[in-house]
Amino acid sequence: MKTIARQLLPANLKNSIRDTLTRFDSLLLSIFSKPIFMAHPRISNAIYRLFSSKFDREQQAVLAGRLAYRVNTGVGEKSSALLRRNTHRLEKGLSMQPRREVFAEEFIIETATCFVQCMAADKICEQELKWAEDVLSSYFGAVTHTANIAEAYRIFAQTSRCSDTSESGSAPSSIPYQHQQIEKSHIDTDSFTALCRQRRAVRWFSEQSVVDADIDRAIEIASLAPSACNRQPFEFFVANDRELAPSIAKYAGGTSGFVDNIPCTIVVVGDLSAYPAERDRHVIYIDGSLAAMQLMLALETMGLSSCPINWPDLDVPEQKMAKRLGLKPFERPIMLIAVGYAESDGMIPFSQKKRAGVLRKDI
Repeated sequence: MKTIARQLLPANLKNSIRDTLTRFDSLLLSIFSKPIFMAHPRISNAIYRLFSSKFDREQQAVLAGRLAYRVNTGVGEKSSALLRRNTHRLEKGLSMQPRREVFAEEFIIETATCFVQCMAADKICEQELKWAEDVLSSYFGAVTHTANIAEAYRIFAQTSRCSDTSESGSAPSSIPYQHQQIEKSHIDTDSFTALCRQRRAVRWFSEQSVVDADIDRAIEIASLAPSACNRQPFEFFVANDRELAPSIAKYAGGTSGFVDNIPCTIVVVGDLSAYPAERDRHVIYIDGSLAAMQLMLALETMGLSSCPINWPDLDVPEQKMAKRLGLKPFERPIMLIAVGYAESDGMIPFSQKKRAGVLRKDI
């Protein structure tokens, strides 16, 4: 209906309606931002429910994600959010100084049960299963076996792999290790600063095609980014095609003027089914953004330029993107990234950055 109205109404009437709505919004803000109302969050919520639908899609996505988590008991199509979270919690316990003789009693049975379910499902990533198995084996060998832990070990030991160590022993163990064992890079601060200065938002690309193998390698590097409880609640939808990439990028709305020359578009999509509670609804944006930044830096080292494209929370573009990508109700786009080889004489904005003196606030 809004699209039809935009096409039929004259420009002066559309501007008049827009101005009226803006003034009404300003009036609401001036009234309901007063301390007497701000002290009562339920009033603010009621005002938004009456006059705005801006949070509707987020609420629906969060509810759909929570339901999917409960129905699937944290076990997804290729990965288990529950197993990943609890395995990471066990890792932190094993890394604690000093390590406690008994820990994780409140969730160890749940973890062992989930591991057995994932093994039986035969659809979870092999590396994920090996990591969980190694950490669980290390855990059971390190703690005192209380009644809960003994029961969890009984459940865990049901799997055939636990008794057959030849398979899991053929690869390096995926358990916590000392900091001194980290493989050190040869990048110093100046080199890294130079890489960050080199990475600019590029909007003008050459005709050279992007190699799929380079995208895959950059995604592998992006997966090394930190993630809350190592759940990694995101995926990268890749449109590496000269006709498809611009059609996807156009949904963002902020690509006017340069969208038709984008050779490859990546959509970073968050998965709210990784969480059983509303409190974690923003983690997809944090973790997805951390991975996206690492992805763009990785691309830069390969000679590929990129441009992060903002994805505002707007209903119509969300619906179009969800339909085009076949997203589930609990999957939400976080941002888009244009990728390609920069046109050598293409212009880029200077974009002055804030200095440490402006950004730092001492506590």
